[in-house]
Formats: sequence, structure tokens, C-alpha cells
Amino acid sequence: MERKRQITRAAELSSLADFRDFIEASCFDHPAMNDRVLYDLKLAVDEACTNIITHGYAGMDPGSIIVELEIREEQVELTITDFGHAFEPRNAPQPNLEAALADQDPGGFGLFFIYQTMDNVDYACGEAGNCLRLTRRLPTGKG
Repeated sequence: MERKRQITRAAELSSLADFRDFIEASCFDHPAMNDRVLYDLKLAVDEACTNIITHGYAGMDPGSIIVELEIREEQVELTITDFGHAFEPRNAPQPNLEAALADQDPGGFGLFFIYQTMDNVDYACGEAGNCLRLTRRLPTGKG
């Protein structure tokens, strides 16, 4: 049961609900999908797209975000493409997990959540845009 789907929306916060709905609709009947994995996929895309909207297109006219989802028997691969400023996620500062929440700088947890919920995170930028590839293995059965 392999399928590949894609959605393109404006890089605006109002598009986040469309991306979440797209993931849900694309995954809902996959036999290995469960609520935890679906939540993690939506969280990772929400965080990545929020960063693109807020930082990637900062100082630019908002462009578009393309979310491509490829679901296979054993994993889901999401590719998020934008045409804003390049950003290497591995260079982002880590949030201080020891500090009290009130002492935290706002933001900074999005990439942390992405790395915590996905099995693999790859990033590349080039003429085809900035591509963030997120991979999540699927459980062997519903749970």
C-alpha cells in the first residue's frame, strides 16, 4: 500500500490547518497508522511550517510551502519544500530542558519536537528550494 500525495499552500499561518487535514486524510486508512504516529506527523509538519512562515520568509513576500507525503507499508516520508531563506536545522540552538518553562525564551522548541518525533531528519537547499525530509517508521500493527 504505497501512496504519494502533495499539497501546496501559501506560507501563511492560516495554511497550517490545511496541512494537518492533508496528513490526516492521507494516512487515515493505512493499516499500520495509529493515533500517536498521526499526532507526531502533524506536530512535526506544524512546527516545520511555522518556522518556514515565521523565519524562512522573513523580510520577503510570503511564497508557498509544498508538503509531499509518501506512505509505505513500513514508513511515512514527508518532504516540506519552501523558497525562503535557507536554514540548517542542525545549527539551531538547543532549548534548555533543565530551565523552568517561565525562564525559557519563546520559541526554540519546534526543531526539538521535530527531532524527538521523527526517526530521520534531512535538510538540503538548492535551486529546487529548501527541502526538509522527515521520516517516521510505522509500527508493525495498529495500537
